[in-house]
Amino acid sequence: MTAYYQRYIAVAVLMGAAVLMVGAMLGLGRLIRPRRPQPEKYVTYEAGADPVTGFGQSNVRYYIYAFLFVLFDVEALFIFPWAVDLENLGVAPLVSMIVFIIVLALGLVYAWRKGVLRWA
Repeated sequence: MTAYYQRYIAVAVLMGAAVLMVGAMLGLGRLIRPRRPQPEKYVTYEAGADPVTGFGQSNVRYYIYAFLFVLFDVEALFIFPWAVDLENLGVAPLVSMIVFIIVLALGLVYAWRKGVLRWA
């Protein structure tokens, strides 16, 4: 057996050990946890409100916060690699990133002025 395949065997052994450890931890947790089934535990929880039948009630505000989070999370995804290689880039990527940040800042100001970020 070559050294190339020996590396794969080492990875397979480590993956097998990881799977066995996870299985052992889950099995041990199942053995020692308390079992007290109660009907209240199985009721759907809707953000502190009593659940309703049919169409569930949800506030649009949660979706707006999630959308804004994703928007600014993607912004960070674009800014960090750009900032790491900033010295090697030219002026055009700098201007592009400044325009990108200005557009996102305008979106944040718009959401702020509309009162979307106000919780209550």
